Amino acid sequence: MTELERRYARWMALFYPADDRRKRGSELVDTYLALAAPGRRRPSPADIADLAAGGLRRRLRTAPGLGFGLAGLLALTTTSAFASWWAVLEVLASRAAPRPTQIEPFLSLGVAAWALWLLAAVVHAVAPGRWFRRAAVLAVLVTAGVLPAAVLTGIFRPPLSVLLPQVVLGVVALGASARYRWWVRLAPLAAAALTVPVAVATEPRLGFNGDYYPSAVVALPAAAVTLLIGATLLALGLAARHDSRGVWALLILLTPIGILALNPIGAMLDNAGPGRPIVPEWSSMAAAGVLVAVVGPALLLLALAATGRRSAGGRSLPVEATHCPTCGAPSNSA
Repeated sequence: MTELERRYARWMALFYPADDRRKRGSELVDTYLALAAPGRRRPSPADIADLAAGGLRRRLRTAPGLGFGLAGLLALTTTSAFASWWAVLEVLASRAAPRPTQIEPFLSLGVAAWALWLLAAVVHAVAPGRWFRRAAVLAVLVTAGVLPAAVLTGIFRPPLSVLLPQVVLGVVALGASARYRWWVRLAPLAAAALTVPVAVATEPRLGFNGDYYPSAVVALPAAAVTLLIGATLLALGLAARHDSRGVWALLILLTPIGILALNPIGAMLDNAGPGRPIVPEWSSMAAAGVLVAVVGPALLLLALAATGRRSAGGRSLPVEATHCPTCGAPSNSA
């Protein structure tokens, strides 16, 4: 085995599942070697990135029990609760202080996103699977499109600090499994329904008058703590039954939880001393966003890589030829 071949095998052992490496690893190694430039001694950065992407795809496809469905259900429950929360607050505020640019009986363009997320919760309960994914994708796209739509129309919109967590949670919610029983799939709708009286009762104290930020400063970190505690308790309960899905769901949800907690994280970065500011500087918020975007996925990837090494039984084996490094097409066995 040449030095270049050994280096490809090491990268494959890091990224790909052990079963893939045992079945067709040599074929993929040979493919990369055939495409490598003459005289090359190390894999190129493009090849390493290709190996990482292919290995992650294989791990996601061959590990249905890694908690993606559970993480999706928890994320959908959270998006449904937020959709109900903001919709109720907008209705109450529009009656008290109507705006010339509002959409009756709501205050902002956010109504389209909130309505679609509630619709996605209904579809998940009655027609999970393909129809739910279509509804959730539409909800994600509309939520992301609120910002440019507001710029074009001049209609009031929720702030980015409210829209971004909804988009990130929505992407995770796409993995909500259709295998759960009907009463489990009702959890997002139940969360949305229970949020209505809470929003009505707390609106006078929050003083929501169309300004999202004061309410978001309270609601988003509270949701982050609730989601973290709930996911941790589920992880512990499932782990007691030798089920790792809860741990994986917690790892997947770390990034959305961090996005929900951007304000307190940004405040800590803005001023490390006593009396931290309630409204952090944008630079601190941006730094907090980069930190969350890097740490959460990195922990998940490290856990996936550690699982692959443990399942390999200490052997450094090549990996399956699941796709062509240049065109992405599936490869055939020799």
